[in-house]
Amino acid sequence: MHWIDLSVFIIYMLVVLGVGYYFLLKNKNEEDYYVGGRNMGSFHVGLSVVATDVGGGFSIGLGGLGFIMGLSGSWMLFTGLIGAWMTAVLLIPKVSRLAKKQKFLTFPQIFKHFYGPGVALLAGIISAIGYIGFTSSQLLAGAKLATASFVELDINTALIIMGVIAVIYTVMGGIKAVIYTDTFQWIILLCGLILIGIPVSYFAVGGSEVIFDTIKKDFLRLDNVAWQTIVNWTVTIIPIWFVGMTLYQRIYATRNEKEARKAWFIAGFFEWPVMAFMGVILGLIARVAFEIDMFNYLGYAAGTDIDPEMGLPLLLRTVLPIGLMGLMMAAYFSAIMSTADSCLMAASGNVITDILKINTKKKIKHKKQLRISQIITLIIGILAIILASTMENVLELMLYSYAFMVSGLFIPVLGAFFWKKSSATAAFSAMLAGGLTTLFLNIIDINLPFNLDPNIFGISTSFVVFVSFSYLFPSQKMHQA
Repeated sequence: MHWIDLSVFIIYMLVVLGVGYYFLLKNKNEEDYYVGGRNMGSFHVGLSVVATDVGGGFSIGLGGLGFIMGLSGSWMLFTGLIGAWMTAVLLIPKVSRLAKKQKFLTFPQIFKHFYGPGVALLAGIISAIGYIGFTSSQLLAGAKLATASFVELDINTALIIMGVIAVIYTVMGGIKAVIYTDTFQWIILLCGLILIGIPVSYFAVGGSEVIFDTIKKDFLRLDNVAWQTIVNWTVTIIPIWFVGMTLYQRIYATRNEKEARKAWFIAGFFEWPVMAFMGVILGLIARVAFEIDMFNYLGYAAGTDIDPEMGLPLLLRTVLPIGLMGLMMAAYFSAIMSTADSCLMAASGNVITDILKINTKKKIKHKKQLRISQIITLIIGILAIILASTMENVLELMLYSYAFMVSGLFIPVLGAFFWKKSSATAAFSAMLAGGLTTLFLNIIDINLPFNLDPNIFGISTSFVVFVSFSYLFPSQKMHQA
């Protein structure tokens, strides 16, 4: 990387860290740290939602899908659009009012309200484990991007550098810093891709004639995807909008229900078609560049083995001019940080509030509790870096983390809000049954019917157990939203 690009990148990162430091000085208590004082507007929250959900991991993952299947990979984020808008219509009206009344900080506190402390504890453990895995996937995405941009770096060194930056920023900033920087970072990334990344890459490979002559025609179609893949994406991704701790924190952070719903409609639009097609188009162009030997100077000759998720970073490194390269890399790193810091905060909130229950100990002063939260965030960040060092595929790790949470939490949260016969015993049993089913099927790694995702069988098991146990072990009293 040229020294100008490196300078742009370093300055950008210092500005982002500076924002984190600013809010370190502003945050007074755990409510500021986790839900931004509950006074955020729809525009900032909406862009933060899509930045957190799509982030750098999905950006790199989408590039990988475009590299191996073309435009059809965009359907993965169509499930994000459906999930965001379903949540805006069905869930937010119930959650927003309840959260304002009960002063919730975390998602599992909803389970405590409806089902009791035992169920909330299990939900907190499941959510924390899932978000540690998701944080790891973001750090791995950053490491892959770094190794493509700085060829002298090996992936483990890049992972440590990326992890340290993300963890320090997260420990300092809190949710308000995350949301405001998400807005800025996402605008930079979108403008960079639309105005710079796509047009420069398009002309660099030789335009439409070269593209059509180089890749298979299926890459330009929207039906180049198996129905099983669509089902797997649908069942894995849509439910996360109902159980994602990072998303609940943003519902809690908005001023009111109207602002929250508007934010989710904004997020859905930016998921699909905007980000979905930008990601796969760049991945498709990266495939063309690879096939015509544009990456040969980096040791990736046409016909050799290449990680599909490396295609997009290699393309940007190859085609972007000096100065813009540094800005685009900084934007991608920031997008990765936007998700990583949110997930770290989610896991930290689960551990502090739902597992250790520190915020319920009234004798602890606000400043001391804030420092404890920051220490827990630091510890979780270190664990995430260690986990990321053992994984290779960003998208696989992200979807696995999604599946773990969805299988255990999706059915009980629907039951809490939409089924009056729900019971605490049913919720607890369904969490265990759903999560363990998915975990078991992933561990034994067998061929499932129709090549469906293990998460489908986990959710199905959770549903059967939840309904059965609600009738067998009814609660004497269920709180209502």
